[in-house]
Parts: sequence; structure tokens; C-alpha cells
Amino acid sequence: MGSVSDDGMYIYVCVCVCVFVFLPLFSLSSSLVCVRVHMSDEMFYCRGDKNSFGCTTNSLHSQNSIEKYESGEFEAGGYKWKLIFYPKGNTKKNAIDHISVYIAMSDTSSLQLGWEVYAVFRLFLLDQNKDKYFILQDSTGKEKRFHALKLEWGFDRFMPLKSFNDASNGYLLEDTCVFGAEVFVRKERICKGKGECLSMIKDAPSTKHLWRIENFSKLDQECYYSSVFVAGDQKWKIQLYPKGRRHGSGSHISLYLVLADSTTPAGSKIYADYTLRILDQVQARHLSGKGDYWFSETKKESGWARYISFSYLNQSGSGCILKDVCLVEAEVTVHGISSSM
Repeated sequence: MGSVSDDGMYIYVCVCVCVFVFLPLFSLSSSLVCVRVHMSDEMFYCRGDKNSFGCTTNSLHSQNSIEKYESGEFEAGGYKWKLIFYPKGNTKKNAIDHISVYIAMSDTSSLQLGWEVYAVFRLFLLDQNKDKYFILQDSTGKEKRFHALKLEWGFDRFMPLKSFNDASNGYLLEDTCVFGAEVFVRKERICKGKGECLSMIKDAPSTKHLWRIENFSKLDQECYYSSVFVAGDQKWKIQLYPKGRRHGSGSHISLYLVLADSTTPAGSKIYADYTLRILDQVQARHLSGKGDYWFSETKKESGWARYISFSYLNQSGSGCILKDVCLVEAEVTVHGISSSM
């Protein structure tokens, strides 16, 4: 449908109505047969251009019920959408003693980087006694911005559970309820700026890896690597230059932590803090270097070119080398991952 703006230009608005039905399996009629997917005691099905969801009485009311239900996809304004229903409220939003209902964009993988969709929507719940809809929409009437970090909008406290379950209100009759959504896509745009998504890891665990280097005095290559170990979800290794590197060449050994994961996506960064130690095998007075760094595909290593001098390393009392064996330990904690949007 179209309307005329103040400057005489037509503005076209896309409209789609989706009906979201919750009902017991035994009430299905033969006309509701287009698509059927069984999941435990749940069932998805659709008819024509309407998307529906069916579930048994137990799945709606039992204490072991699934936290949320999602409708099948429907289309509005060239985009795919779905309804999300929390029959006992969205606990993450502290929606106690209420049902929660949301509209969400679905299958956005094909959209261009930086996409934004602005839409106005209304959500419905059918009063089956009076054949009228209870309608809820944003009080300001303003459009909502959907994007990669905000795929859903709706109402944490759509309706009190007491009102929803009261048969005299007509919202839940014979274990059947009917939801609907009306979506108006007003505009869309591509954000040209760059975006990053940062995921921080709460109470991130640390990982230790011990590298035993034998025949240390006979090392004649420029660089050596430990075996690969895993910290966080990434692969790492220790890098040693026994004759030194850069400004440590000829006077110090150089020691680094290296990101060894070849599957790191382009544009991704891993934030980690780490400790590299040369263990004192005599008195346990270990030498430690601590650092933190954003590792990436193009910046894979962090450490010290002048980690420890040859003179101290080779002192008999330092305990760094015993029976020509050097023990190097890495302790790594991955705290966060940043990826391009």
C-alpha cells in the first residue's frame, strides 16, 4: 500500500500479517498439513501464508517445559521474520509471572555487511470468546531498528500469566492460543562504517603448557617451536630463539607466545594475557615475563627479544639449565574475542 508524503512523494510500506497458534496435537485438522516437524512433544506446521506452532498441554504447562517457542518464518518487506513466545516469561529479562512475546528477524546471513532495517510492528493475542484481538505496540509508535546486534524487539511483560491462563478472558481455551504479528517495513540502509563485535569470557580459565628442551647447548637453528597446545578455543605454541633475535641477538635468548590457529577468521582478534617462564630446576626461583596482547592473523606473536641474558642463563646457580635440559612454561588465559561485523 502507498501513502503521499508532505513533499508529494509516494512512500510504499510493506505489510505482512502472521498468525502464531499454540494448540494440542490432538486438535490438528486435516487442512493443517503443509509442513510438519516434530521435536519431542512439540510440533511446527503451517498453512498457506500463515505460520503456526502446535504443542501438547504438557509442553505448555509442565515444570519441565521448554523455555521458549519460535514460529515458522514469514515474509514482510522482503525480509524473513518469526515470532518468539516465552510461555512462562523471559527470565533473562526478569519477566516474572508474565508471558513474553517478540518479533525477530530470521535468516539474515545473506544480508550485506552493515545492514539495518527499520520497522513498525504490532503483536496480537486472540480473545477466542469474543473473536477480538488484544493488541500491543510501542506506545511512541516509533520504528525499531533491527541490525546484526539487535535481531528482536517485543514485550518482556506482554501479559500477566494469571490473565493469560484465565479461561474467561479467552486467550487460552482448550490449550489453544493464537498470536499474530503485523509488520510494516519503512526503510532500510547499509551502514558504511566498520563494526566489531566483542565477546568477553567471564571467569576465563588459564591453561599451562610445559616445554622440555633437551640438548640445549647443541641448538643450532635460528628458531624452535614447542608442540601446539590449546587455550580458550585457540591453538598456541611457544617460540624460542636460542641465539637471540633483533636487539637481543648475540646477548639474550628471545621468547614469544605465538597464535598457531590457522582457522582464525580474517578481521578477528583474540585478547589474552600470558606468562612465559624459564623454570629454576634447583631452587624453584622461576624467571617470569608477563604480558597481554590482541593476537590476530597478521599479529600472531608477542614476547621479548631480550628475555634473559646468556650470562645468567648459563650460570650454574641459576637453575635454568640442568643436565643440558631447559624447561619453558607458558600460562595463557583468553579473555575475549573481537570479530568484524
